[in-house]
Amino acid sequence: MSLPIVAIVTTVVVSLSQVAEHAGGQAQTSYPPSVTLDEVGAWIERAPKAHPRLLIDAEGLSALRASIDNDPLRKELAETVVLQAEMLLGVPPIERKLKGRRLLSQSRTCVQRVLVLSMAYHLTGKATFVRRCEAEMLAVARFEDWNPSHFLDVAEMTFALAIGSDWLHDQLEDGARAEIREAIVTKGLSLPFGEQDHWWIRATNNWGQVCHGGLTAGALAVMEHEPDLAARTVHSALENVTRSMAVYAPNGSYPEGPGYWGYGTTYNVLLIASLESALGTDFGLASAPGFDETGAYPCLMTGTSGRYFNYSDGGWRRIPRPALLWFAERYGRRDWLLGEAKLLDAKLDELREDPGKAGRFAPLSLLWMPDELVVDDIALPLHWRGGGSVPVTLHRSSWSDPDAVFVGVKAGSPGANHGHMDIGSFVLDADGVRWAHDLGAESYHGIEARGMNLWNRSQDSDRWTIFRLNNHSHNTLVIDGKLQRVEGNAVVSRFSADPDFGFTVVDMGDVYAGTGAGKNVGARRGIGLLASGQVIVQDELAGLNPGTTVRWGMVTYGEPNREGDRRLELEQDGASLALDIISPEQAAGAGPTWTVIDTATPRNEWDSPNKGTSMIAFESVVPASGALVLRVLITPGSRTAAMRPSQLLVPLSDW
Repeated sequence: MSLPIVAIVTTVVVSLSQVAEHAGGQAQTSYPPSVTLDEVGAWIERAPKAHPRLLIDAEGLSALRASIDNDPLRKELAETVVLQAEMLLGVPPIERKLKGRRLLSQSRTCVQRVLVLSMAYHLTGKATFVRRCEAEMLAVARFEDWNPSHFLDVAEMTFALAIGSDWLHDQLEDGARAEIREAIVTKGLSLPFGEQDHWWIRATNNWGQVCHGGLTAGALAVMEHEPDLAARTVHSALENVTRSMAVYAPNGSYPEGPGYWGYGTTYNVLLIASLESALGTDFGLASAPGFDETGAYPCLMTGTSGRYFNYSDGGWRRIPRPALLWFAERYGRRDWLLGEAKLLDAKLDELREDPGKAGRFAPLSLLWMPDELVVDDIALPLHWRGGGSVPVTLHRSSWSDPDAVFVGVKAGSPGANHGHMDIGSFVLDADGVRWAHDLGAESYHGIEARGMNLWNRSQDSDRWTIFRLNNHSHNTLVIDGKLQRVEGNAVVSRFSADPDFGFTVVDMGDVYAGTGAGKNVGARRGIGLLASGQVIVQDELAGLNPGTTVRWGMVTYGEPNREGDRRLELEQDGASLALDIISPEQAAGAGPTWTVIDTATPRNEWDSPNKGTSMIAFESVVPASGALVLRVLITPGSRTAAMRPSQLLVPLSDW
């Protein structure tokens, strides 16, 4: 079913200026926050104590209800939330069942149920939804703990009960309200200030965002009863979440990939939005460098196939992100929502078939949906260089052509958080198809259940025995069968946004040096997108031991026509792609030719299968000079008339 895209709605979020006025304080916008613990306490003391106050207030909820019938898309989403809530009436509350070392799946289920049930109550006024939500929260409140050894579990459970106890505050039974509040305090808020070392407090990754975001919501939900604890929690978040937010500098890229962007950034938005709605200020958090640009990141990372450039521990599937609606409205960038309406439309169709499939934050879309989801003025760049500790670059031929070419290139270090040995790897879309794939993450639980140390990133760690995580499965080079060097780091040495030849050059020598390939290895990879829509992948290697074997590889779902030639054609979903080995040149009938490597079959008993995939590859032997140049020309089927470009035999230094 296709839904109308245009939505005309009334703004339903709480007025921040009114909250600040009631609180009697001056909103702070400097970054990083410089507020003291006593000053945070004063903000909490002055703030209005009415419920609800997290993300939205009673007036906002009333406006939301009144706006539902005015917009088909909003109405469809609201009806789906109510349908989900009705389904939950006959489902028993969750139980404290760990999966491996995590309670996280149960915590996330609790978030989803509480948001659905509490929102459904405010949409319908039906007390049955209150009682069912109350039962869910009481069941969780009576758990012996929320698994503090894996603190994400605690943070998400705290957020769930914070929202439920705040949004349904006046409808809960007195005893239930007190019991839930006590659980928020004892099983959540008080833990970081105990004797146990909580490393996540100063985390520089998504843990800091999720944990501080979830606990801050809990603190603001109970602040009239626990003002000192609430002040300490908020102050700790303001002091420390900046370590995680530093990754957005300079231009909004996210080092852990688009999947983890959705996780960490959503809780970062919840942190900011909760502070603003309850206290009237975010103390300057939204002014973090790059945060005002990161709303573009999901769209930039989406290829023309609709799939993410899923580097690191991430999947390729893009889903609707309510937080993205918040960003688009906050910063006035409707083009950041390109593709979001289609995703939401598809999700609603899916939910009508199976109401249990919704993401846990879906009801928040009702709070943040802008006046319209039409995107008619695209200011996003065709060529983009993401800064920060994990550099990635993107090149695309068009934002409007469904057959456009898209290339994403990865630099950085395998030792980064959630990192893979994917340095120099790329993904490629053309004619609406993903041709060059990243296989994504391996199941955490499956590896941990075997007693393997997935999270040790040393060179000889179990982590690098996992096929999906090492360079043997990525679209990069394998030199003499060796792994990339974990402590190595690759930089983007050159980048061009020239519309006739946008390109990226990655200096990869540091990730191959010391691996046995040679003492002073030089390795540069250039990937360029020509105006013709053809793509060049050029590798220049030096300082290698003569006789060393270098393998070029690309994982694909495409069906290869044959092996043994220097030209190979792939077919997939009615489209085609040709790959030509240009260098090393063929001499006297000799030279590398294409071969197909099985990637579908697991390499080890702990590896997952990769059904339908194979790697197209070729090998070259390093000559006596220790230098080698590999060039591959990739031509999408829709560009079959394109000429062989003159750039093919040009050194990277002259690109």
